[in-house]
Amino acid sequence: MATNRTFTMLKPDAVEKGHIGAILEKISASGFKIVAMKLIRMTKADAQTFYGIHKERPFFGELVEYMTRGPIVAAILEKDNAVEDFRTLIGATNPADAAEGTIRKMYAASLGENAIHGSDSDDNAAIEGAFHFSGREMF
Repeated sequence: MATNRTFTMLKPDAVEKGHIGAILEKISASGFKIVAMKLIRMTKADAQTFYGIHKERPFFGELVEYMTRGPIVAAILEKDNAVEDFRTLIGATNPADAAEGTIRKMYAASLGENAIHGSDSDDNAAIEGAFHFSGREMF
């Protein structure tokens, strides 16, 4: 059964380039309600834990370095069919393959610096949201 919440992170490249406001406006205009949000800098241990599923992949070290090089915006979003609708809004992981008007098509520079993360399942949305937020930080 689909839930009505998903997790997102605006990645260091999007924050560095000043795209926070524009991306949040696009998210809001697409009907998502922000129920938790914060600007943080992930530690190396945070990034290694969060992306632990990829630890055996050759890009893992590069991913950890990228995600810890600067602040990120972590948020939990609410909307009917949140996970699927948000994945559509952000577009393909590789911005060259992303549909016109998607966040990655508009703001991502490359496959490696793709501006934004969106949970890929309801279960992962709950796990990822709980990683970054306590219950008292969600509204």
